[in-house]
Amino acid sequence: MKLGFVSAILDGWTFEEVIDIAADYGYDCVEVACWPPGGAERRYAGVSHIDVVNLDETKASAILEYCQSHEVEISSLAYYPNTMDPDVEKRAFNIAHLKKVIDASKMLKVGMVTTFIGRDQNKDIEENLADFERTWPEIVAYAEARDVKIAIENCPMLFGRDQWPGGQNLATSPKIWREMFRIIPSANFGINFDPSHFVWQMMDYLKPLYEFKDRILHIHFKDIKLFKDKLDQVGIMAYPLEFMAPKLPGQGDVDWGAFVSALRDIGYDGYACVEVEDRAFESSVEKKLDSLYLSARYLDQFVI
Repeated sequence: MKLGFVSAILDGWTFEEVIDIAADYGYDCVEVACWPPGGAERRYAGVSHIDVVNLDETKASAILEYCQSHEVEISSLAYYPNTMDPDVEKRAFNIAHLKKVIDASKMLKVGMVTTFIGRDQNKDIEENLADFERTWPEIVAYAEARDVKIAIENCPMLFGRDQWPGGQNLATSPKIWREMFRIIPSANFGINFDPSHFVWQMMDYLKPLYEFKDRILHIHFKDIKLFKDKLDQVGIMAYPLEFMAPKLPGQGDVDWGAFVSALRDIGYDGYACVEVEDRAFESSVEKKLDSLYLSARYLDQFVI
C-alpha cells in the first residue's frame, strides 16, 4: 500500500512544492488536484496543481521527471465536479473538463482519475440513476479507450443547506453501487473509498470492502467525529455538519486498525491518500503542514 495525500490542502503551492513536501514528509504519492481556472465554488475545490488544459508532452515529461527524482508518484488526477448538474451549461463544462483530466492522466502515464458521479439534488434516486445511465457510459468509454480508470468517491456531497435535500453525488451506498456497476460493468470504473462518509451515515464501512474488493481502485484516509450530544438535539435528518466534523486520521471515530486490516484482507496494495478537511488545521501555513506531518506519523503504524 502506498501512502499519499490529496494536494487540495496546499492551495497556492506550486506542483514542485507539493512534491517536495511529500518527499520531505515521507509520503509515497500525491493525488493531484486538477480543477479548471476560475476559482472555487466550495471548500477544497478550484485547486489546480497541474494545468491539464495546457498540458503537452514536454510539460508532462518535466512533471514525471520531477516526481521520479523525488521518488514520489502521482496516485491520481483529481477533479470532483457535479457532472449531473441540473444546469445544462455547467454539466457540459464539467464533463468537458473531466475529459481533459482523463487525457492528462493518459499523457502522464498515471492511468487514474478520481471524481464524483454528480447528482441533481432535487430529483430522487431513481431519476438520478436514469440520468446516470444516459450520462456516464460515454464518459467511462472515453476513459477506457485511453486505458484510464475512474474511481468515484462515496461522499454524498450533502453537508449544508445549499446541497439539500439530496446532495450532489449519487454514489453514496452499496445498494446504489450495485446498480451503477450493473449499468456500467467496465473494469475501468470503480470506487475511491472513504470510510468517514459511512460513519456519519451510520453505515458499516468494513463489509463493503469485501463485497466490492474488485472495484476498490483508490482509498481516501479521512476521519469523522460524531458529536452525540448534538446528534441527540437535531437527529440524522438535520444538515450533517450540525452533528459531525471531518478530522485528521486518528482524531475521529474511524477504527483505522480495523480498516487497514480489512484492506489487507482483500489484498489491496494500491494508493491511499490522506484528505485533509479538518478546520482545526486551516488557519495558517504551519497548521496545514502540521496536518500532513501528523497524519503521516499516525498512519505509519498501519501503512508501511
